[in-house]
Amino acid sequence: MNRNDVDWRGVIPALVTPFAADGAIDEPALRRNIELMLDAGCHGVLIGGCTAEFWALTMEERVRVVRIAAETLRGRGTLIAGTGAIRTEHAIALTQAAKDAGADGALILPPYFVQPSEDDIVAHFQAISDAVPMPIMLYNIPQCTTNAITPELASRLADVPNVVAIKESSGNRGNFQRTLLAVQDRLRVFCGPSSVFGVAATAMGAAGHIDCFPNVVAAPMVRMWRDAEAGRMEAARATQEFCVKLTDLFVSEGRNLYCATKSAMNMLGLPGGFPRLPLRPLPPESEASLRRGMAALGLKV
Repeated sequence: MNRNDVDWRGVIPALVTPFAADGAIDEPALRRNIELMLDAGCHGVLIGGCTAEFWALTMEERVRVVRIAAETLRGRGTLIAGTGAIRTEHAIALTQAAKDAGADGALILPPYFVQPSEDDIVAHFQAISDAVPMPIMLYNIPQCTTNAITPELASRLADVPNVVAIKESSGNRGNFQRTLLAVQDRLRVFCGPSSVFGVAATAMGAAGHIDCFPNVVAAPMVRMWRDAEAGRMEAARATQEFCVKLTDLFVSEGRNLYCATKSAMNMLGLPGGFPRLPLRPLPPESEASLRRGMAALGLKV
């Protein structure tokens, strides 16, 4: 199995998990957000990724949100489920459960916090691939995992059966480019920080964008991808400039990206909800600054 065995492409938002004030998963809000993404022209959704605060979900909840997404999508887009875990047996169990729940593929991090060797990481993915016959998307986000999927390691992992794609979220444009060059013939390469350099990534041949920002501005980000793919570079660059400014705003003044995303969604009347501890809602002064910045960018908050 390789990139030619799946048709994944386009804009696949990394969805938030909306929580109620008491910490419960707000299932109607999650369903509503999926419908909003489809209405905006997105090509599917990623459920249970970093934006979804997967670390704050129980194993049972991680499977439950995949079921909710599958029931809501009903085959109208690609459904990728985050199933990464430190322990290989947990990743296998989550991946099998995601497959059973109706996911099209699994987004899998290398084991995080611990520092396995590259051989250990290859063995980890090989074990998952051997246990569950399901397309796998690698997930490189070393600023969170401590373990990087370098271009060289990505090339090794591309030869693991069932590995068909990679979400390259290092935030380093040079690393993205080297990874793309190393594995594009075997894997579909998705740009994580598409709000920052999605246009350039698409021009280089990236299969699509997987980012948190469509939760807030889905239509512009879909338009940016379409314009870039069609070669309408002036229009694509204009949207990219807007997205860069929005990205800078969300992470300025010490704001956590995921909390800022939810806060911005709530301001716009979108189903963001609350974060879960240890993350907390933005304090009033930070939220007010975010609101002013969004208004300055033309968003109706």
